[in-house]
Amino acid sequence: MDRAPGPSVRLKLTLSYAGFLLLAGALLLAVVWVFLLRYVPDAVLGTSGPRGPDPGLFIPNRSDLQRAFAPRAAVAMVFLLVFGLVGGWVLAGRMLAPLARITDATRTAATGSLSHRIRLEGRGDEFRELADAFDAMLARLEAHVAQQRRFAANASHELRTPLAITRTLLDVARDDPDRDGGELDERLRAVNTRAIELTEALLLLSRAEGRSFTREQVDLSLVAEEAAETLLPLAEQRRVTVETSGEITPTTGSHALLLQMTTNLVHNAIVHNLPERGTVRVTAGAHRGSAVLTVENTGEELTPELTATLTEPFQRGPERVRSSHEGVGLGLAIVESIARAHEGGLTLTPRAAGGLRVTVRLPAAR
Repeated sequence: MDRAPGPSVRLKLTLSYAGFLLLAGALLLAVVWVFLLRYVPDAVLGTSGPRGPDPGLFIPNRSDLQRAFAPRAAVAMVFLLVFGLVGGWVLAGRMLAPLARITDATRTAATGSLSHRIRLEGRGDEFRELADAFDAMLARLEAHVAQQRRFAANASHELRTPLAITRTLLDVARDDPDRDGGELDERLRAVNTRAIELTEALLLLSRAEGRSFTREQVDLSLVAEEAAETLLPLAEQRRVTVETSGEITPTTGSHALLLQMTTNLVHNAIVHNLPERGTVRVTAGAHRGSAVLTVENTGEELTPELTATLTEPFQRGPERVRSSHEGVGLGLAIVESIARAHEGGLTLTPRAAGGLRVTVRLPAAR
């Protein structure tokens, strides 16, 4: 924004300090006049000694005191003005030095460099609180930008794969006109379906991060039952038992997004489970002013280091592998985004016996 040039804050503070100092001096002189000089008579006083009038004894009257006091008061006011300007300029510069560092850091960040930090020394005050908040904001922005870059790179790779496969299939069909068209059509449909699923997942992730949804009261326990019922055929196919339990758990948000979040969690719990006789437990309940949804499953043992990476886009279980039910690799990324959009949080904890426990905490509805 273009602004007309104006006086600096340092100059304004300097003039303010000098003005207050002059005002204090003027008030002091006024006090001297009101409570001292006004009670001195202005007439010439008669003088006398023990033996009668003493013409050598001088007693000043009000006019004499004023003539002696006025020049020195003017000199004192000039001194206060100079002292206020010089001292105020130095003091304002020292006070505004942290603000100059914050301004420099802001300009550095505006050029795209987010690694710079202010790190003001000293005890806490308003400027240091501002600097610490700015450093925290830069750290979050740097992490967010790095995450977005990784996401863009992964999304480009994932979207390029089905397109490359489609081009290869079309090249093969062009070079071999006698090839069975039914097989080509089936494979193209599968690749196209995967590309559509990936695009829809990316759009859902963008919608959740943009928080462009209407809020309403939602019962997480009913959402959990709906998601479990929807995925029951998949669980039966993979011989996994799904158990749901809980109480009425009201929260506020988008029913569609919360259902998608729960469906993703249950789907991941079913897919990444034991080959046979696996278990998925879905629990909903209210706890200390929060609506809590917990999904845990059996499976292979996971390390804390691996668990910390599962919310990254396109991370599929222990390895970046695919199967017919693996999805597009955005399940937990979408879950985390939906939880943040609802002012909540996501916690992943590896189970000691194997498998994973996922806990989503959302604000409870009033």
